[in-house]
Amino acid sequence: MTAPRLDRGEPRPDEARNFWILVIYQVVLRAGWIFKTESVVMPHAADALDPSGLARGWLPLLNRFGQSVPPVLAARRVKNAPKKQRAFMLTTALMTGCFFGLTSLWLVPGATQHPLAPLAYLALYGLFFAAIGVNQLTYNTIQGKLIEPTRRGRLLMIADFCGASLAVLCAVLLLRRWLHAEHADYAAIFGFTTALFAAASAMSWFLREQPDDHYEPSRGVSHVFQAAWQTVAEDANFRRLALVSALFSTSLVLFPHYQAIARDRLNLDTTWLVWWVVAQNAGTALFSLLTGPVADRFGNRLALRIVTLLILAGPLAALAAIYVPSWGRVAFPLVFLFVGLTPVAQKTFNNYTLEITRPENHPRYLSTLSLSMAVPIYASPLVSPLIRAVGFEAVYLGVVGLLWLGWILSFGLIEPRGPGQPVILLEESLTE
Repeated sequence: MTAPRLDRGEPRPDEARNFWILVIYQVVLRAGWIFKTESVVMPHAADALDPSGLARGWLPLLNRFGQSVPPVLAARRVKNAPKKQRAFMLTTALMTGCFFGLTSLWLVPGATQHPLAPLAYLALYGLFFAAIGVNQLTYNTIQGKLIEPTRRGRLLMIADFCGASLAVLCAVLLLRRWLHAEHADYAAIFGFTTALFAAASAMSWFLREQPDDHYEPSRGVSHVFQAAWQTVAEDANFRRLALVSALFSTSLVLFPHYQAIARDRLNLDTTWLVWWVVAQNAGTALFSLLTGPVADRFGNRLALRIVTLLILAGPLAALAAIYVPSWGRVAFPLVFLFVGLTPVAQKTFNNYTLEITRPENHPRYLSTLSLSMAVPIYASPLVSPLIRAVGFEAVYLGVVGLLWLGWILSFGLIEPRGPGQPVILLEESLTE
């Protein structure tokens, strides 16, 4: 299958202004995100409320459910909205409210000792990721509308590098004060996250967006999922992309268990959390410098091949740490360095998706991609019992095999960029 010819799109009004607004938004959001990293802080907080580890096992499922099903349900509304900015502002505000609720859980005397505290934590966590799912759908749709394709890699690089660098600085200056050997000050940690998310929410008001006139009639909830299935069934290239993304997302089920490996197998205490967070954000900064220019110069297909290969290094480094504990105790931050690749990879998947269909199809394609990435995560509650039954090693090796398969399959993706010219918006879907 060959890609159709690509034509240069029309200049976008206020593109320079919107580019930098989106950069600042992502930088501030990234700095806040470091205080709620899914591989370190959030599972540790879940264990503080529920030492059995059951709450921790539900985190990946709630994470991916929120980032998959709500975007599919919201895709038609986002497409029909003349200005996507309103949904963008609303969801960022809701994200802020969720972390205000988590902060309150630790501020209210005795709340964390209540038997329902783990359920409240999981409910707020799930609501947050439902908001972030629709937020990312609107963000990527706005990016596809306001920013030229050949500048999206630059946007990724600048936003992730600056955001991760600021996050590392915040972690070194602040997170070290709030993480102690036996406990953590989650009221301060989540309170600071709330403040930064509120600042990001304020930035979303400054975008300048021209209204569009896309329209899709409502056909009921069942049709929403039928449309997602039809997208996968009719577009062979997107079908392969969905499979690659699903295999890639198997790495996400391991995130809550990295810190458990360090605690249970390497005897590392809470004070190490800050260095893992620093390493993870350093990885995000480093890999954004690699993938951003590669994506703009050579295409997102090559960038996808790179990230789907490099993601293998995280679980392999964790396994090496288990087998050589004297080395692993010192070098365990390397695991999180490669975990830092994940947000860069997810944005690369989204940017490739923006190139393979027309603008009015962006919400549907992006939400269907999110749904495909969620499929492996529905098994995440079984990971903790499986680890107890067969050990970390067997589970991690199984995931490594799936990640390797995803990298191999990525070589079958087509290149939507015409020979000798940069990508621009497709005039027709690749299904033609």
